[in-house]
Amino acid sequence: MITVRDSQKRGVANFGWLNSKHTFSFGSYYDPQHMGFSVLRVINDDIVDAGAGFDTHGHRNMEIISYVLEGEIEHKDSEGNLHILPAGEFQLMSAGTGIYHSEYNASKTQPLRFLQIWIEPSSLNNKPSYAQKDFGKQQGLTTIATPTGENDTLLIKQDAKLHQLILEPNTELDMEIVKGRHIYLHQISGTLTFDDIELNAGDGAKIESVNTMYLANRGKTTVTALVFDLP
Repeated sequence: MITVRDSQKRGVANFGWLNSKHTFSFGSYYDPQHMGFSVLRVINDDIVDAGAGFDTHGHRNMEIISYVLEGEIEHKDSEGNLHILPAGEFQLMSAGTGIYHSEYNASKTQPLRFLQIWIEPSSLNNKPSYAQKDFGKQQGLTTIATPTGENDTLLIKQDAKLHQLILEPNTELDMEIVKGRHIYLHQISGTLTFDDIELNAGDGAKIESVNTMYLANRGKTTVTALVFDLP
């Protein structure tokens, strides 16, 4: 079964300095039909004004992934981490027993755009941790996060994997799905075709009880998407 989440139907929040689109219920946006999918709880597409950002605030028992699409994030947290996260890099912050952090647009002139992703952990009250990495822009599937940290992936405290999908024009890919797993696709750019369904930027798809996905880029621009493999 495949259920498409249309980009235009996402929740919207605009605070002046922040313009955000919510795939799932978040903050003041509530839709009982869109509370998450498996252990995937949040996908927010955030645009932050130059010099603005999220003041110091706390989290507990959540795996928080940020993926920078444009600009740079200036990150600071209570564990002593102070880093710049440029476009193309992924950040994983395991909140565990509790962590305080701030996320600001590092530029005083250009906007910042990034995806904020929350995944529920499989165990609670772990020691907080932080990591960031650029995984490049290779064609096909590139694994970003795993529950084992294998092959220098980000170590996530959940039986879940995150992949980056990149397809150049006129290319295709078959993806096998382990029985019982749930897949969520989040489209970032280009038009991705699978099973005669087209996903455009901001669209998503819940995929259940499917054994194989045939993914194709039949357009003229590069396709970029995130693929979540969930319990």
